[in-house]
Amino acid sequence: MAHALGLDFGTTNTVIAQAENREETHSIRYTSPAGTSDSMRTALSFLKDRQLGAGALKVEAGQAAIRTFIDNPGECRFLQSIKTFAASAVFQGTLVHARRFQFEDLMEVFLKRLEAYAGDGWPSDARRLVAGRPVHFAGASADPALATTRYNEALTRLGFPEIHYVYEPVAAAFYFAQNLKQDATVLVADFGGGTTDFSLVRFETHGGKLSARPIGHSGVGIAGDQFDARIIDHLVAPEIGKGSQFKSFGKLLDVPSNYYLSFSRWNQLSVFKTMKEFTDLQSLVRQAVEPDKLELFIELIEHDEGYPLYQAVSATKMALSSADEAEFRFSPLGKAGEKRVTRAEFETWIAEDLTRMEAALDQLLAETKTTAGEIDKVFLTGGTSFVPAVRDIFKRRFAADKIETGGELVSIAHGLALIGERDDISQWTA
Repeated sequence: MAHALGLDFGTTNTVIAQAENREETHSIRYTSPAGTSDSMRTALSFLKDRQLGAGALKVEAGQAAIRTFIDNPGECRFLQSIKTFAASAVFQGTLVHARRFQFEDLMEVFLKRLEAYAGDGWPSDARRLVAGRPVHFAGASADPALATTRYNEALTRLGFPEIHYVYEPVAAAFYFAQNLKQDATVLVADFGGGTTDFSLVRFETHGGKLSARPIGHSGVGIAGDQFDARIIDHLVAPEIGKGSQFKSFGKLLDVPSNYYLSFSRWNQLSVFKTMKEFTDLQSLVRQAVEPDKLELFIELIEHDEGYPLYQAVSATKMALSSADEAEFRFSPLGKAGEKRVTRAEFETWIAEDLTRMEAALDQLLAETKTTAGEIDKVFLTGGTSFVPAVRDIFKRRFAADKIETGGELVSIAHGLALIGERDDISQWTA
């Protein structure tokens, strides 16, 4: 019998782990039109399906959503990184083929697709759902109470009798602590797509039972997606009009930079397409000094080039994690989309973000009055932890034998499921 589920609803990937007892967990597996996997890209596609009736939509999630989007250019509405909108009061929903979807609708649709993909493997008898949440949600004016309300609305619709929330780095710490051989003070750094979270926890074993005392938490609403945005801002945005001008009543004015903020956040392109700012952008072409660049900008948005852009940026960023130089290739820009990038350049672009990450870590250590020498283990998790400049933050502070990695995709979900099995769950919840 499945007792507890751990839900890591991530910006980039989503994993759900199932606990069978206090020690054993496994990831739920999904079989979609794109194959079988135990994790799912946090993405949705919506395609009109007249066979299902007028106005009916065929919905896919994860890699199946990506495949649908690629196979049906111009007809498919594609949404990714849904989590980035959770705490945004500005986001009041988006139109999908003339139907409005709020955040909670999108989250519900996504999770129900996962339930369908799991088939008989979905643990319908699970009584307790433990969902992860970041210490600080993504966004300049993030509202955590609003995000929790939206999460509650979506998850309640799935019918779970109990819903609990645990900070994501706390769950990762719990997962990591299962392998500890002795009592330890553990610093967990969780680098996701939208947020960077730190958690300091003291783990001790009494009478064979693991106990934990949370010492402190901190975080900042920037992570891998922000690094992507820096690459786009430097390599792509200038080719589509950033820094260019337009004529207005005999004066030369700069094309508004906020258009490029939306573009650099490639996962928001589908939403930008339906906003007034996109209409305003289209109206500037006639007055533009370099109209070809703005026309290319509009074309990229109209043809939903967000995912191909993500692939190009991700490939470059990944290559720079193991090499000093890499090729950036984004074919919709033609020759302008073929550029060499050095790791040194990339690290210059993200320097401000690294400073903010390190400041959040400094804040945690200062507020808890903890020195580096008092920390026994440092656990790095999340995809962005592979970026050398990120790892350097910890190498400068801690001995190499204290730093450990692993379970980058599953540690949070499995830690959540294990916490869900505990009688003292209230001590772990956010």
